Amino acid sequence: MASLRFGRLAAITLLAACGVASAQTPGDTLSRLKSTKTITLGVREAARPFSYLDENKRPVGYTVDLCLAAVDELKRELKLPELQVQFKVVSGADRIPKLLAREIDLECGSTTNTKARQAQVAFSYTMFVATMRVLTPKDLNVGSLRDLDGLPVALSKGTTSEKLFTKLAEGEVNLKLQTFPNNAEAYAALKAGKVRAFAQDDSLLQGLAFADGAADKYTLSTLALSVEPYGVMVRKDDPALLASVDRTLARLYTSGEIDALYRKWFDTERLRIRMSRMTRDGFVRPNKEPGVAMVLGYQL
Repeated sequence: MASLRFGRLAAITLLAACGVASAQTPGDTLSRLKSTKTITLGVREAARPFSYLDENKRPVGYTVDLCLAAVDELKRELKLPELQVQFKVVSGADRIPKLLAREIDLECGSTTNTKARQAQVAFSYTMFVATMRVLTPKDLNVGSLRDLDGLPVALSKGTTSEKLFTKLAEGEVNLKLQTFPNNAEAYAALKAGKVRAFAQDDSLLQGLAFADGAADKYTLSTLALSVEPYGVMVRKDDPALLASVDRTLARLYTSGEIDALYRKWFDTERLRIRMSRMTRDGFVRPNKEPGVAMVLGYQL
């Protein structure tokens, strides 16, 4: 998809993780884009293959490409070919606060659409569906929560896995939870033997292990704890911006362009993640259904 290449962008600036929010009134993002000719995308540092910084510190990934396609759509709709893109790195813990503070306009990461988050932000059509699992060394097989009893488990701050496992620890399972600032540090703790398991979405766990060249050293649990539908986050008071993103995704789904984009990021020499039935269904019938914690029996 040539329109997604960085060469098409008039300017790309990677911003520091902290910054000053743009002064604007609620809901006027499109007007501001026309005035400033700049849109800011929130990206992740290490959420492979959805949103991460490559060896040149450039934001790349499946969700980043989708957001850049949405920017191209905005250029056409607003008759603003000179619209420039800036990037700001966000974390699991600060992605929603930075969106609400108007430091970013779109959050382009690996964020699960949940009922709780819908109270604060809006989500685009689902663009990927993951399941929460546990990554462990090969010598540890997790088929039930009881297999984790008494073991140290790594969590990443501000994620659905942190929320779910904190809830599970209040029950009958003896979970020794350790929360880390981000996925990279949680994975490093697993590698160092400081924890025996890392709970996170299966696609993100696979991305970490494959990028590290250590996929043969770890295994994913057969136990699936939740369904995690990903979407692009937009402020609730930006319905026009959200509608433009949704139109972009609907076009990619209907035209079949999404298949080539999926293969680009999920069917490579270093990483192979087969398209799930739920992800395919999201392309055929675009929806915004929130995630479900299967082990608890209610929406996330």
